[in-house]
Amino acid sequence: MVRYLARRFLLMIVILFIVSVIIFSLVNVLPGDPARLMLGQEATPEALAALRKEMGLNDPLYIQYIHWVGGILHGDFGYSLRDHSPVLKTLLQKIPVTLELTFFSFVVAILIALPVGILSATRRGRLSDYLGTFFALSGISLPSFWLGILLIYLFAVKLKWFPPSGYVPLSENFGKSIALMILPAITLGTHLAAELTRMLRSSLLDVLQSDYIRTAYAKGLLERAVVIGHALKNALVPVLTVGGLQLAAFFGGSVITETIFGIPGIGQLVVNAILTRDFPVVQACVLFMAFMVVVINFLVDIAYSIIDPRIKLGEVSKG
Repeated sequence: MVRYLARRFLLMIVILFIVSVIIFSLVNVLPGDPARLMLGQEATPEALAALRKEMGLNDPLYIQYIHWVGGILHGDFGYSLRDHSPVLKTLLQKIPVTLELTFFSFVVAILIALPVGILSATRRGRLSDYLGTFFALSGISLPSFWLGILLIYLFAVKLKWFPPSGYVPLSENFGKSIALMILPAITLGTHLAAELTRMLRSSLLDVLQSDYIRTAYAKGLLERAVVIGHALKNALVPVLTVGGLQLAAFFGGSVITETIFGIPGIGQLVVNAILTRDFPVVQACVLFMAFMVVVINFLVDIAYSIIDPRIKLGEVSKG
């Protein structure tokens, strides 16, 4: 296991290095002068030249890249070109917001997908199966912005059950924070729930055809014991893959939901940074998203061996 963890750690470093090179290269080929963005359009050529020299913009790109990576390794992500604040400080302020939204969205997805997927697979060809399949197809097809607006109109404007938008940290007001997160969590979690429902149904149907499942039924075990105790664990392996990828995508793909509900998370931060050509913020946000994708995939690999003992870290057991 130690050897496997060491290999994965080295692979994570290689992937992050490649991603950092791509991010740095793409941002630097975009039009726009960081020095002029900081000083404004009325800046004199002398002031621009002095700032470019101070920022190292006159150095070759590989030198700039080395300085940038060196700063990151020391916890220095640079300064925002828009408000001159430390990028790391801004990023650390946004991460808890997106983490909170991601957590509640994932909880919503699991609470919906597990019962619907199991019921759909165990009642194949019946009304519950058709309803579960309809939900899966609808949830995947519905645009998140449309669903978010619909939920605001129905539950915030008409019924007045929840506030329409905004954000309050959990530490400041727990009850209000939860209330503000319910609608965006449903908006973001519905798509994931539909993906997981479809995957769980398909995987569980395959597992239920296995010989050991028929043996379990022949021994007189109840259907609940067979499905939950034997079939579900093996059916969760492909579900974990989809869930892990979607969970990683939440960190950067929730921008529409964050915008609709006025949640100041990472997604909204990176879009605003792109629109204002705030390159240091864009680089830091994208690098953080890549880091989260790598870490979550690593955790999913470890979860495989916990759910299915036949899967070993670094190898698949034979026989």
